[in-house]
Amino acid sequence: MPFARSLLFYPVFYGFSALLVVASVLAIPFGRERLRGVVATWGRWHRWCLERIVGIKVVLEGTLPDGPVLIAVKHESYFEAIDMPRLFRFPTVFAKRELFLIPGWGYSARIYGLIPVARDKGARALREMIKTARERVAEGRPLVIFPEGTRVEHGSQPPLQSGFAGTYKLLGLPVVPIAVNSGPVYHRLIKRPGTITYRVGETIPAGLKREEIETRVHAAINALNA
Repeated sequence: MPFARSLLFYPVFYGFSALLVVASVLAIPFGRERLRGVVATWGRWHRWCLERIVGIKVVLEGTLPDGPVLIAVKHESYFEAIDMPRLFRFPTVFAKRELFLIPGWGYSARIYGLIPVARDKGARALREMIKTARERVAEGRPLVIFPEGTRVEHGSQPPLQSGFAGTYKLLGLPVVPIAVNSGPVYHRLIKRPGTITYRVGETIPAGLKREEIETRVHAAINALNA
């Protein structure tokens, strides 16, 4: 049954997603609100496909923040990256620069307000990233970052990327850590029915030293790894 459901999920979800990419580009001349609506539809469509086709239920423990805070999310699969527009009202997400090279999607992502991360481009790229992030903060939007930098297997707890502490310091924002356990059901070719849980951790204030912020965020985003 999981095999049959996955076979149905991929063409249904990604087929309509391709149409939404085209719709996002067409929406840009009509303003960011139209584009935002298309992206929100994508997030809702993803959830619908997971619930109705795959049999994955999503549970939220705790209260999600709103407004300009830095949200540090565990990254076990593509689920959490795709789900951010469904989880938050109008999020800005730090995303790999390579993703912005995808035709159509990359252009829409920039207009929407995602922030490209170029880890190997030095101080100039970091300054540009922080400048863009501050513009999004001025708009009152939450900033979503995956501090591990890439997808990791469920149960693994790698150290945070070195750029996380620097971003935290330069932005001067409190951090809301969120644990998620999507790996066992989503991070595989054959997706399985089950439950994905978000656990919202305690808000961590701005201005902490590097060792403390990394320790606290690391512990909180791995709260569902036991």
